[in-house]
Amino acid sequence: MSEKIKVTLVKSVIGSNQNQRRVVETLGLRKLNSSVVHNDTPNIRGMVHKINHLVMVEKIDA
Repeated sequence: MSEKIKVTLVKSVIGSNQNQRRVVETLGLRKLNSSVVHNDTPNIRGMVHKINHLVMVEKIDA
């Protein structure tokens, strides 16, 4: 089984640059406190790393 991570938007994207806003949108996060579950892949980890000041990440045991 592949590991999964839950990504929650905990800080607003207001004031963030356009690239960070695109990453938030690409991950599927729409509103503050919205959460999405993704497979724990290097691509997703890279996106989360770019916006780590805006999100909270939890590992999910499937």
